[in-house]
Amino acid sequence: MTRDVISLQIDDLSQFARTLRAGLANPPSHVEMLGQIARAAGYRNYQHLRAHHTPAPKPDAKRVEKALRYFDGQGLLMRFPGRTQMQWLCLWALWARLPAREEMSERAISARIDTFTAFRDAAQLRRSMVEAGLLTRTLDGAVYLRREQQPSAEARALISAVSARM
Repeated sequence: MTRDVISLQIDDLSQFARTLRAGLANPPSHVEMLGQIARAAGYRNYQHLRAHHTPAPKPDAKRVEKALRYFDGQGLLMRFPGRTQMQWLCLWALWARLPAREEMSERAISARIDTFTAFRDAAQLRRSMVEAGLLTRTLDGAVYLRREQQPSAEARALISAVSARM
């Protein structure tokens, strides 16, 4: 006789362990129960399971929505925010449009940045991107390079939302 495979996804493992322990006559401690569940799932222990299934941080939807207000329907940055944290979040959407691993002159990067904005202040945006660690430049400022890194959850959500508008 064949066995049916039943897949189970547990959103909150801690709550699952509590509920399971409540049904046992002599339940192990909470930590021991988490370890047993992890071993039953094929992991060495609970820490091993956590290392393989670290939850991705969720973006702050309000913050992303506020940042999105600075972009028009075509994905152009209409104005530069006044608050530094909001500026840096908006810069991620510009960073994502720059080519990776391509050295650019000051004039070339300014021309690209101008195509992403409606207010044409590439110098301010360029300096802010360097300050935020999104770009690197040579000491004389002649060559710029996009700095490859993992965007935050909010930055990824903003990049996706702005890209959808283009």
